[in-house]
Amino acid sequence: MERKLKISEMIPKDRMLPLVFAFTFNMAVYAGARMIAGEWRHYNIEGAFDQQIPLWAPSAAIYVGCYLFWAWNYICIARQSKKDMCRFFAADFLSRVACFAVYLLFPTTNTRPTIAPDGFWNRVVLLVYKLDAADNLFPSIHCLVSWFCYIGLRGRKEYSLWYRGASLVMAVLVCISTLTTKQHVVIDVFGGVLLAEACYFVAKRPAVWKRYEKVLDQVNRKILRKEAGNAG
Repeated sequence: MERKLKISEMIPKDRMLPLVFAFTFNMAVYAGARMIAGEWRHYNIEGAFDQQIPLWAPSAAIYVGCYLFWAWNYICIARQSKKDMCRFFAADFLSRVACFAVYLLFPTTNTRPTIAPDGFWNRVVLLVYKLDAADNLFPSIHCLVSWFCYIGLRGRKEYSLWYRGASLVMAVLVCISTLTTKQHVVIDVFGGVLLAEACYFVAKRPAVWKRYEKVLDQVNRKILRKEAGNAG
């Protein structure tokens, strides 16, 4: 009988913190910006081209299902060398700081179509609309995270060429799905992709990723000491 892989074997203990923090900080940025700026004036930056993009409800499968893609690729990246892992998660952190600032300084919205509650995928889109208000749009975090999932594997030979290519294809499909579900407009997509590239470029600087590494090491040491104390 094959032994089941333990979560501790899949993700080393000292790599759990970046994953947990990335998820928690992302949620805090998204919810926090909404709580602060929810009643502020929001700007509609929808263009003529956006109005020509049709709603295609089945693309909600990609828009919603991409969370599995995000989780798996972030786990893969957390298992990379410490330097590469720190560079990536430092970039991820910087991107959310930038998103939070933009969501407060320039709140955006869009015009959602009227959808009849007929058919499974129409109902899925309506549920997405209900759970996710038309704010925090520029830059698109869906596009940002999906592009990060590709960046983190780009050019790395330890991953097969087909999976690196599949990650690129999936990232592009997620970007398209944000448009065909009418959740975002074109400028939101480009904003997310460009922000990911810019933050990753900045995080390559030793002064940036080493600072992230230093804080990570300090917190991990405190956690390990606490666990050792509890065990004793």
